[in-house]
Formats: sequence, C-alpha cells, structure tokens
Amino acid sequence: MDESVSATLAAVEVALRGHVASADPLVAEAARHLADAGGKRFRPLLVALGAQFGDPESPQIVDAANVVELTHLATLYHDDVMDEALVRRGAPSANARWGNSVAILVGDYLFAQAADLAATLGTEAVHLQAQTFARLVHGQIAETVGPRGTDPIEHHLHVITEKTASLIATAARFGGLFSGARPEFVEALAGYGETIGIAFQLSDDLLDIASESVQSGKTPGTDLREGVPTLPVFYALAGDDTDASAVRLRELLSAGPITDDELHAEALTLLRESSAMKRARETVRSYAEEARARLAPLPAGEAKRAMEALCDFIADRTN
Repeated sequence: MDESVSATLAAVEVALRGHVASADPLVAEAARHLADAGGKRFRPLLVALGAQFGDPESPQIVDAANVVELTHLATLYHDDVMDEALVRRGAPSANARWGNSVAILVGDYLFAQAADLAATLGTEAVHLQAQTFARLVHGQIAETVGPRGTDPIEHHLHVITEKTASLIATAARFGGLFSGARPEFVEALAGYGETIGIAFQLSDDLLDIASESVQSGKTPGTDLREGVPTLPVFYALAGDDTDASAVRLRELLSAGPITDDELHAEALTLLRESSAMKRARETVRSYAEEARARLAPLPAGEAKRAMEALCDFIADRTN
C-alpha cells in the first residue's frame, strides 16, 4: 500500500505543475508560487488512502486529488488577502509580492482550473466540488462576520467545519468514489474526513501555542500576536477559574492582539500551562477518536491502519 500511495502522491505533484500553468507568464508565476512552496498535501494523501478501498490504480484518482488540492491552493490566495498575510509556507505571500488584485485573480484562476478538471470526472464531481466550494465560502463569511449572538466556541467549531473540514471530507470521499469503492465505504470515508479535518485544524492551532520552534510553520504565538482567537483562547476567556494565573490570562487575552513582546511572552507561558490548553487538547483527542470510530464500516488492512495512525498522530502531536 505504501508504494501505491507514494506513487499516487508523486503523480499528483507532477500533474499539479501542469494545472497551475498558464499562457500568461505573470499568472503562471503567481499560480506556481504556492504549489512550489510545498505544504503538507494532506488532502491528496486522503484521496490516495481512500482509493485503497476500491481500485487504487484507477486513472481518475490523480485528477480527483488535483481537484481538491487546486481548490485548497485557491482558498489560500484569498485567505492571505483577507488576513493581510505577509508570509505563507515560509515564503512571501502572493498578495505581499504581487498585490491583492493579482492574488485574488490567481485564486479565481485556480478555482477555474479545479472546476475544469472536475468536469472531466463527471457531473457528480462537479456537483460535489461546487457544494464544497459553497461550504468553504460560508465558513469564511461566518469567520469574517463573527458569532452574531451565538456561543463563540460553537461558532468557532462551525467555522472550522465549513472552512477546513468540508474540503478534507471531500478529499476522502473522492478517494472512495473514484476508486469505485462500495457506497457505504465512501460515506464512512467522508465522515472520517470531516471529523479528522476538524481535529487537524484544531491541532494546528494548538501547535502555534505549544511548539517551542517553528514546527507549526510559523513563529510560536503568531495567532496571539495577531489577535486570531483559537480554541484554547476561547476556553480561557469563557473560564471562571479564580486563581491568579487564570485571571491574569483572561485579562491579557481580552485586550485583543498582544503585540508587546513581554506581555506576549507572559500570555504564551500562561496559556501553555492553563486548564484551557488541557481542555483544548482533550477536544482534539475527542475529535480524533470520533474520526477513528467513523472508520468502523471499512475492512481491516493497511489503509485502515494508516488512517487510524493519523488519528493518533493528530491527537498526540500537541502534547
């Protein structure tokens, strides 16, 4: 199985270079920018793993993986414009290098490439990609406008489900669907993808706090410095602990972005040692365990073991 998955991912990488190409040199350069920067390729991995429950040699698998990766890359260009990000995957962001207009249009171009490729897979692929795109947009809108009277923690988890987990669910679904896996296997894969997607994003956010290095791909505490609230912060703000460190942490976090170096270091230390961080780790673990449970209908074997191992990795990597 390892060889099959590796071969699929290698083929996805080669094909991706072709799909980000353009007759316009500027578009080609800007579209290649993030593809060349690498990334985890987590979504193509789930397509490749999902395909193990049908015919992993199906010629449609590589195209299906490219549909989800092109869609993912497109969202990154748009995200960076909205976040006014300067860096992405260790390189200058497209908006920082070429400006917002070019970054938005290149994102649109990649969405178009994903839709064009989905059309070669059939109407169901087009339908699923469009539905997923709608969920991504709704998630981004929900994040942009804020909770609007709903519970902030529930709202945060809803944003992650729509903005991140929906595409990861589609990746796992595509793997099963385009390998010709049985319908109940396809549904199990989609359920797994959505749940592991939530755990994956939450653990990424915890890594920003817990890691001592640039393990997370950015300087530790970046979210705190930029005032981006993550699950441990929501838990800390909602907490009613009366001990001095919890009270001080709430005081620091309620002020918004923490740009002062000394205050930032203090908040990061307090957050790392807080009951809110412990609770957030438990939340990640509960989603990882739920993802494992979603695999129950799938037959035992290497692919299922690999997907279970992914649950363990995501649950353990922020400890």
